[in-house]
Amino acid sequence: MKRFSSLFAVAMIIMTVCGCKKGVDSVENPFFEAEWDTPYGTPPFDRIKFEHFKPAFERGMSLQNEEITTIVESKEEPTFENVILAYDNSGEMLSRVSRAFSTLNSAETNEQMQALSAELSPLRAAHSDAITLNDKLFDKIKAVYDKRGAMDLTAEQLRLTEKIYDGFVRSGALLSDEDKARLKQINEQLSALSVKFGQNLLAETNAFVLEVNNKEDLKGIPETACDAALEQAKKMEKGDGVYVFTLHKPSMLPLLTYAENRNLREQIYKAYISRGNNDNENDNKSVIADIISLRYEKAKLLGFDTFANYVVSNQMAKTPEAVYELLHQVWEPALQRSKDELQRMMTMFKHEEGHDATFESWDWWYYAEKVRKADYDLEEEKVRQYLSLDNVKNGIFFLANRLYGITFRPLQAPLYHAECEMYEVIDNDDKPLGALCFDFHPRPGKRAGAWCGTMRSQSYKDGQRVPPVVSIVCNFTRPSGGVPALLSLDETETLFHEFGHGLHNLFADVEYKGLSGVEGDFVELPSQIMENWAFTSEMLKQYAVHYRTDEVMPDDMIERIQRSSKFNEGFATTELVAAALSDMDIHSVESADKIDVNAFEKESLVTKRGLISQIEPRYHYTYFNHIFNSGYSAGYYFYIWAEVLDKDAHRAFVESGDLFNRDVAERFRREILSRCGERDGMDMYRSFRGAEPDKTAMLVARGLIEEPTAEEETAALRQITKVDTRAQARARAERSRQERAAARKADSLAMADSLAQTTVDAE
Repeated sequence: MKRFSSLFAVAMIIMTVCGCKKGVDSVENPFFEAEWDTPYGTPPFDRIKFEHFKPAFERGMSLQNEEITTIVESKEEPTFENVILAYDNSGEMLSRVSRAFSTLNSAETNEQMQALSAELSPLRAAHSDAITLNDKLFDKIKAVYDKRGAMDLTAEQLRLTEKIYDGFVRSGALLSDEDKARLKQINEQLSALSVKFGQNLLAETNAFVLEVNNKEDLKGIPETACDAALEQAKKMEKGDGVYVFTLHKPSMLPLLTYAENRNLREQIYKAYISRGNNDNENDNKSVIADIISLRYEKAKLLGFDTFANYVVSNQMAKTPEAVYELLHQVWEPALQRSKDELQRMMTMFKHEEGHDATFESWDWWYYAEKVRKADYDLEEEKVRQYLSLDNVKNGIFFLANRLYGITFRPLQAPLYHAECEMYEVIDNDDKPLGALCFDFHPRPGKRAGAWCGTMRSQSYKDGQRVPPVVSIVCNFTRPSGGVPALLSLDETETLFHEFGHGLHNLFADVEYKGLSGVEGDFVELPSQIMENWAFTSEMLKQYAVHYRTDEVMPDDMIERIQRSSKFNEGFATTELVAAALSDMDIHSVESADKIDVNAFEKESLVTKRGLISQIEPRYHYTYFNHIFNSGYSAGYYFYIWAEVLDKDAHRAFVESGDLFNRDVAERFRREILSRCGERDGMDMYRSFRGAEPDKTAMLVARGLIEEPTAEEETAALRQITKVDTRAQARARAERSRQERAAARKADSLAMADSLAQTTVDAE
């Protein structure tokens, strides 16, 4: 076998070329600097230019290759330090470049950036494969892994060793040379297809424009939304008196929710759900068929029956069967509830449209809002006037301070767009915790949705914690016509959600980079738990203040919001679970044959499970960015799985009698937020809660079962206490066992290897 793969050799040539290219580039390219002299090491976006990225990626890959070569060619006996730790520390420059590029390419992209992304994607996949499929490197890792029990490793070092070894195996390290070569081809193709899917979707989203020339056609739509449509038309130079609506949700949803003109609702909704499915240059059907075929082939190469088996085996759920069990437990009652909601709306619909009219999917938001007003005397447009973006943001800061004692201070730092805001986050001991950047409003260069990322992840250097730089990116309604940005209830909840991800990143305190990640079906716990505080009376009275009058939201409005918390929950749950089921189904195919995407989806949701025509899945395949371009393939179930955890975890605060209980919050931070991937997700959860998660709270919150009676709650609490007591007893027994083992080790060095192996088994 050749000493290095051909790809590795090519990378080494690139390294040599870049290494000789000194002078202007090394001085002017910010990525070539060892450190950035910016607050918290944020990327110097004021100095970063497009032309810096490609040479920086090349240099980053070359440097990592050099680091891998050092590990491989070392004549020393493989140890944790010279193999596992050295590998974990490799690729620092490449990581810096990748994070900055990803930040821009998702939130402030352009044609140049997208073209470069398409060019670099297969190269980066090849670079990764050249490392994970390097036989000599894997031999070194395996040598450490095989004798890990005799190395007296800490629990974290042991877990890192096992995670790295397992990661290499899952990446194909045990395959034959022929299968490795095929896997490399598959990974490169998948990488390129993923980029193409995302670029097609962005193009489709930006291409649609709904122009309205007659203000009468906008009857029912709030003035704030009309003003925003006018401003959008001016930006696009459409002329006076023209209103423009786009497929970005802050523009689309007010039209769907309030427009009396049914034709307009139909036009914009059909355009939204048809993205990537228009048989044009941006069509995603063939892209998806290729992705699914290649993912199946990859799974089979790696020894799994389906791609879903491959993905889920590394999550908390472990098997697709466990995922389906949860989804189907929620699906049936949710679908029935949505049918009941439809019947409630049908009375209004028939009265307005006639008995022969057919209720369509683009009618749901409009008539749901009418029902909300009739049943709960609650108009979201009036509620929005109490939910200015600044007030909601400050309310979230207040919540974080009450729970964790952290504070936020405006921070001057180079930003990638003038609309961004940066804050310094100070811990409860007055030490820097990290920096937090917000980017709130939609732009043509920003992909849809909301997400949380890191411009710099938390790490350790010379024994000191390096604080992270976290970003929260949203697509919220813009301020317009002298009115500040006013959020809907859904947007408010979204900000609480993404802030939860932000806290998870900010509180991270792990020594090794390889332990920074958690299971996919655990990652939404820190985000979703924050939603539980959003609309409590205590929180609303803190941040819900009328943008003009400074009046605090009145008690009767708060009561109506809370009373309507389960309103339309059948619809919301059905569209969510429909997407999760279609995701699992398409990744459970047992053939590499190209599928008919539309026919497969219809079979999955309508024929097989009876999804009603009035509800579309939250995402159709052709614009399902989560699973084809964002790392949630066979994983959209993560949200509902984590909701079981978040609702049960929030009960710990409820049971304490104080929603802001600092002791419970500190335990949540210590056992969940700061630990990241140092332990399995379920182990961390049990350490926090003292018991297995209970589905009851999630099912109650979604209105799928009735609230337990006081007697049932008492019985449940007794059971939790019993489980907690047993867990504490087991912990005491384990500590005692470890202490006895340590004592024996001190008495007899000859037993060191045996005792070390005993400790490994315990972990």
